[in-house]
Amino acid sequence: MEAYCVKCKQKKEMKDAKAVTMKNGKKAATGTCPTCGTKMFKIGG
Repeated sequence: MEAYCVKCKQKKEMKDAKAVTMKNGKKAATGTCPTCGTKMFKIGG
């Protein structure tokens, strides 16, 4: 799963990506950046 890293300022492949459901019922994915370790989030993943 690819997402944008705010710290690195580029799209990267998420490490340890997990599917989650937001409060409004939409699907999303959360994980960490393989380079800097910052949390990454992608809506609709």
